Amino acid sequence: MQNILFTTTQEDAGVRLDKYLAGQSVNLTRSFLQKQIKEGNVLVDSVPRKANYKLKPVQEIEVRIPPANESEIVPQDIPLDILYEDADLLVVNKPKGMVVHPAAGHASGTLVNAVMYHCRDSLSGINGTLRPGIVHRIDKDTTGSLIVCKNDESHVRIAEQIKEHSVRRIYRGIVSGSLRRTESVIEGNIGRHPTNRKKMAVVTKGGKPAITHYRVIEQWRDAAYLEFRLETGRTHQIRVHMASIGHPLLGDPVYGNPKNPYRLTGQALHAMTIGFVHPRTGAYTEVTAPIPEYFTELAKKLKK
Repeated sequence: MQNILFTTTQEDAGVRLDKYLAGQSVNLTRSFLQKQIKEGNVLVDSVPRKANYKLKPVQEIEVRIPPANESEIVPQDIPLDILYEDADLLVVNKPKGMVVHPAAGHASGTLVNAVMYHCRDSLSGINGTLRPGIVHRIDKDTTGSLIVCKNDESHVRIAEQIKEHSVRRIYRGIVSGSLRRTESVIEGNIGRHPTNRKKMAVVTKGGKPAITHYRVIEQWRDAAYLEFRLETGRTHQIRVHMASIGHPLLGDPVYGNPKNPYRLTGQALHAMTIGFVHPRTGAYTEVTAPIPEYFTELAKKLKK
């Protein structure tokens, strides 16, 4: 059984236990945490507490993570483009169109199906049976670098870095229009769209802080090739931020031009580089996924 410890501060006084964990957890899903609270696996000063328990300063919270149940997901022999691998983790170059983990409408053919076949029984179980090894994700039509953890210890340590925003994440993307600035920073809280709950949006109330740095690599007449650096990792962050300043990603079916003049399958976005402190060695490790062919072909069209 894996145990994760937290210690409350003066600022946490009066905060509900479930809300505290939702903000402090190492990438554990809210439903998973709620289940552990109900089953008595969350202890405050060694005593199991309910979700609505009000915390006090300097209390020790222990989250006991039970061994993962045997997964019902079927391993599938799907080719993986592995950029890095050792006994603790691997970094894969996720192709366009591949969903990261099973969900409604995508029960098979996911990255999880593929890594379960490749890793056999060596995957972390912290995120439950549907997400073995998954410590973070990228969208279905975004390509590029994705970390998969082979054990719970690696999962916890990588998730801590993601939570602290210390993982280096560099993206490449192609957006519409001509940008006035060659470099800039976009800051704006991201939350659910006020009228369309399937979309995210830059919101004035609520949401989570999000910061995106961008740099223009090449400017064409009707589009631009950009490099992005993320300080935070919110859902659809780059897509939402660029759309909010009037330069959505080409091919984006949610935030972009619905006419899709270049007939792209999803947004032109690539998670190029990911850098992190290795969970076992402590050495800084950086992995870069090569630019996909469709990027190169699209750039040729835009230059003309």
